[in-house]
Amino acid sequence: MSIATRNGTPVDAPVSPPKVVRQRRVRPGLLGLAVLLIALGGLGAAFAVTSVRATGSYLAVARPVEVGREISASDLLTVQVAGGQGLRPVPANRMDEVIGKRAAVALVPGTLLTLGQVTDDPLLGPGQQQIALGLKTAQVPARDLHPGDKVLLVSTPDDNADASPASAGTRFTATVIDTVSPADDEKVLYLALTVRDVPAVVALAAQERIAVVLTEAA
Repeated sequence: MSIATRNGTPVDAPVSPPKVVRQRRVRPGLLGLAVLLIALGGLGAAFAVTSVRATGSYLAVARPVEVGREISASDLLTVQVAGGQGLRPVPANRMDEVIGKRAAVALVPGTLLTLGQVTDDPLLGPGQQQIALGLKTAQVPARDLHPGDKVLLVSTPDDNADASPASAGTRFTATVIDTVSPADDEKVLYLALTVRDVPAVVALAAQERIAVVLTEAA
């Protein structure tokens, strides 16, 4: 009890009770959730760092390999790649499984090798030969061609007035083995063609008198 004065005379007065600040109770469930989120965040960061830093030995292409050619050990080299698991390259310890197989597509030096780029299947059927046609973009279908697509090679009219009308519109069936685009307006088609049709197609291609029509997608 405190002593107060009124006009200099002591008077008894009640003392105000101290204010008590109520503490907010922390729900155990929310506290546990916060701890769990912090732990998961730390694990996620650790996993990300580990994934980025993880390296592996994989096979890469050492020199150009044409479509259909058998792959040898000298065509490959071993490289260390960080995070290469997502790229699905061939591990270096599986080199023996690759050597002796054929290139299903043109292999470019400096690129990682994948199993989809090699094959055991023959790329040429009986009585077929492989040819390469360098064409302008306007001479091939707008859709990108893929290995296995069936195409029709059609001869176009000759600008020479002396050319026979019968020479135009000749058709040849072929199968796409691979395609390469060395420039924006150029495409190289690797085709499987019947042996008897090869000379005529090569001659038409040299005269730039051939167009490609897609007849069946792989």
